[in-house]
Amino acid sequence: MTDSSVQLTPEEVKKYDITVVPLSVTIDGKTYLDGIDISRKEFIEKMDEAKELPKTSQPPIGRFVDAINKLTADGSDVLGIFLAKTLSGTIDAARQAAQITGKENKVHLVDSELTDRAEGFQVLAAAKDIEAGKELPEILKHIDHIKKTQKLHLVVVNLKNIIKGGRLGKLTGKVATLLNIQIELQMPGGHLIIAKKGRGKKFARAFNERVLDEIRANKDKIKEIGVSYVSTEDKPKPMIELGKKIKAINNDFNVLVRETSPIISTHAGMNAYAILYYTE
Repeated sequence: MTDSSVQLTPEEVKKYDITVVPLSVTIDGKTYLDGIDISRKEFIEKMDEAKELPKTSQPPIGRFVDAINKLTADGSDVLGIFLAKTLSGTIDAARQAAQITGKENKVHLVDSELTDRAEGFQVLAAAKDIEAGKELPEILKHIDHIKKTQKLHLVVVNLKNIIKGGRLGKLTGKVATLLNIQIELQMPGGHLIIAKKGRGKKFARAFNERVLDEIRANKDKIKEIGVSYVSTEDKPKPMIELGKKIKAINNDFNVLVRETSPIISTHAGMNAYAILYYTE
């Protein structure tokens, strides 16, 4: 079980029978269930036209209660992997739901300490381990290893959303906007930090080269890489080209280039993009 901020393809969800509990997003007073009432592309288009910054909400406890009751009905245990607690109260809602159902001993919850494809790496690793017949302690140990080695490099190009959402102080935000400042965010140990600041297109080019160099240095230890983005373009050519450059480093890399979830888009803002990976 996971949440809708995760970056998984529909094929992956179906193949491993993953239960995705949706968060909700509200745009100009209208609320949508993420991934059910609105697609990622539709959300980005609506966000671009919205008068106010969209709002995101964690799943209600009742939705988790229903999911847990359904998944444990045959006696199964449930492994739930969710976006970082520092970003959302989703995992706390799941924990409360487990208590309400009286099945705390059947429900095992993991804070991914990230979101998007990094969360997806953990979910897929657990699903494959389960399919291979591994026991819970071994699966949790595998997830913990991924958490310790996972990396997020996120470029916020337009600071409007992150400023409105209170992620930057108002004064810092005003100065950053005036100077055409872009920022790189990272999440070591599940804590969001501003890693670097810079101006304009030069910053993005330097960011790409720096992260590509990092991937080259670890090319024999990396298997999975995600490139997630926020864009209204029908064909996000720059992101596809970035994915090709990553693949060229090592053709064995599994690289997924895909729009991010409304939950991330809301806070990261238009034209933001991230490179996520972990080392084995």
